[in-house]
Amino acid sequence: MPSTEHTGAPAGDTRLWHPFSDMSVVRAAEFVVTRADGVWVWDDQDRRYLDGTASLWYANVGHGRREIADAAHAQMLRLETYSAFGDYANEPARELAARIADLAPVDDARIFFTTGGGEAIDTAAKIVRRYWSARRQPERVHLIGRTSGYHGTNGYGTSIGGIEPNRAGFGPLLPGTSSVQHDSLEALEREILRVGSERVAAVFAEPVICAGGLYPPADGYLEGVQAICQEHGVLFVADEVICAWGRLGEWFGSNRWELRPDLITFAKGVTSGYLPLGGVVVSGTVAEPFWDEPGNVLRHGATYSAHATCCAAAAANLDLLAQDGLVARGRELERELLAALTPLAEHELVRQVRGGVGLLAAVEIAPEHLRGGATVQEVFQAARERGVIVRPLASGLALSPPLIVSPAEIALAARTLEHALDAVLAVH
Repeated sequence: MPSTEHTGAPAGDTRLWHPFSDMSVVRAAEFVVTRADGVWVWDDQDRRYLDGTASLWYANVGHGRREIADAAHAQMLRLETYSAFGDYANEPARELAARIADLAPVDDARIFFTTGGGEAIDTAAKIVRRYWSARRQPERVHLIGRTSGYHGTNGYGTSIGGIEPNRAGFGPLLPGTSSVQHDSLEALEREILRVGSERVAAVFAEPVICAGGLYPPADGYLEGVQAICQEHGVLFVADEVICAWGRLGEWFGSNRWELRPDLITFAKGVTSGYLPLGGVVVSGTVAEPFWDEPGNVLRHGATYSAHATCCAAAAANLDLLAQDGLVARGRELERELLAALTPLAEHELVRQVRGGVGLLAAVEIAPEHLRGGATVQEVFQAARERGVIVRPLASGLALSPPLIVSPAEIALAARTLEHALDAVLAVH
């Protein structure tokens, strides 16, 4: 039997295994966040930081909103949750599903709840494959993603993701998946023809590629993806785990391009991260064989799907997004954020500044300065030491502050990032 004794770990060592982290470095050097309010967070030394990333792209209404805490508390006192398998249901889940269906740019929408974005992607992948099977086309299993695309870290999401370091070292990934150049409609159509449209189940695309480097779409690109999918009878899945709930200035980012996806995945901003919740918006056409044909069961679901308290928190969060006018701020502040960061493009360490579509932007480090990602990490650390949290990406740094951020706070983030770049340049 394994020993239950402690192994004599160094003083200050942690037992918490952090996601996406080099634990040989992090294990004794954790950055412990203890409280938050609005766009600010504090560490365990009571130092204050501007949250320039809305945590992990999700704190859309900001931190410390009592309304969401009160809604969750009230729901827990009444019914914390109960399984939604079979014919079981709860009112918060039913009401939230109806509300999201009304907001989503999907025809005759149905909502399948998950506990997060990665689970939403895998749910969507299984739904589209199972849909084609139910339509007596079981050979249509191929899923197409895009380079730089991030679709979570579950099995299907890892397999269709386009960030190679996230795929490496796990052995063989799922067959029936491929990736095409993220900005090329010609590459997408070639791949559909190579595989054979009769074998392709769906194309997955983020309206704005976020974690993979923050790439807004070229004019006409997303409309072109939808048109190609329609021409070849392929389902179109919009991955809006980050892009929904005001981040792009609409309830769903697809609205900006008047898209009508067959499915939309969502998470993050649906609760602003107060409790874990995600889901898939499914069109009536895709839902039809499961809703109208007895015995055609989708044998898929998570224990905490349609969790009552998470759904109550989401409803309170959507109330705040609506009543505070926060959805529109993603568009109102997009140019302000880009304008504040644009002067950094002249910095010696910087190659490019990208943004302008939603409250999202990235500063890319010039390739000649990258040393295995060290410079990106150094700028990230230097900014945090100066009181602003930015998000390190493979070759740059992203900003995606809460939707409640002020122009003055955006300016502060830009100035601090410039000082961080200067500090890193001074030691190189």
